[in-house]
Amino acid sequence: MRIGIDARILAYRRAGIGQYTLRLVEHLARIDRNNEYILLQSRKDPSIYVSQPNFKRATLWTPSHHRLEPWALSLETARLGLDLLHSPDFIPPFWRTYKSVITIHDLGFLIFPHFVQEDAARHYGKIDRAARHADHIIAVSHSTKQDIMKLLGVPSDRITVIHEAANPIYRPIQDREQLDAVRRKYNLPETFVLFVSTIEPRKNLPTLLKALHRLKNEYRTELVLAVAGEKGWLYEDVFQLVHRLKLGKQVRFLGRVPLEDLPLLYNAATVHVHPSYYEGFGLTPLEAMACGTPTIVSNVSSLPEVVGDAGLRVNPEDDEELAVAIWRVLNDSALRDMLREKGLKRARMFSWEKAAREHLRVYMQVLGKPLPDTLSTEE
Repeated sequence: MRIGIDARILAYRRAGIGQYTLRLVEHLARIDRNNEYILLQSRKDPSIYVSQPNFKRATLWTPSHHRLEPWALSLETARLGLDLLHSPDFIPPFWRTYKSVITIHDLGFLIFPHFVQEDAARHYGKIDRAARHADHIIAVSHSTKQDIMKLLGVPSDRITVIHEAANPIYRPIQDREQLDAVRRKYNLPETFVLFVSTIEPRKNLPTLLKALHRLKNEYRTELVLAVAGEKGWLYEDVFQLVHRLKLGKQVRFLGRVPLEDLPLLYNAATVHVHPSYYEGFGLTPLEAMACGTPTIVSNVSSLPEVVGDAGLRVNPEDDEELAVAIWRVLNDSALRDMLREKGLKRARMFSWEKAAREHLRVYMQVLGKPLPDTLSTEE
């Protein structure tokens, strides 16, 4: 069968949905030699993501998130002779002769519309029509599946849950010299808290800042917080709060950190904190667990589903509860050891090979074809 995968987002974003798309394509190439795959790539993206005979490239002019995207894609994909198109960024062509599978990563833009910019809201506003037009929907968590059913009215049998997994680069690193070097590079002490995410309202950095302030004033502990992530939107309040709480000496804004440094930062950190109001999956806590770093997450949306009992869970509105959780991890070595062991075990439950096989199963189900019995096993 001729399967298209829309990879245009990789022209400008390798994190988030871009990372999901890249990992999926790489692992499909490792297990499936039977089907022909067409990677839809932007004309601005010269990259070759897969060197496999059954993977080919189709260059498209339609940019991601353009207001005319669903209609322009219809014209550009008509010539490709596809049997099925998978849209990881969820907006499929609205006129087509082939089957359509879309991935919905989260519906935070519907649950927290005040956290979304106008341009993004206009793009996400196509979600109802996209959900209606798709032959099948992949949700990255059971939490997201429930949101899709509740908010978009999609029946359960049209949605399959397939969990993501951490990049294999996230693993325990014991090399003391490497860890000391990354601390020196980013001016970080031996003990520090790590936050990894774009700075935007949904990620709830203010509650972490208030917890840091509480630890400073009530526990006499001046912890350093490393914020690894670039500015997103509506980020100004975060910097104003740092100034108001007099945390300028404690908070290090690292900006966008190179991919090769992130595993080292996770390993060097004493604790990773992810206090988000909402996540469709929650990849950064999984990355932290894969590195053996204790993690504290919000007790909402998909985060309990991902972390299980391998991390501490707190109310995202309660900075006192978060401060206590951080204090416990810092001062209880037995708790840190337990979270490390449980986190490593939990992270091993998520695999991109497994995810790729489940995606392929969905493709074949939608096409009415049996799953190939000659699938390869990753080396």
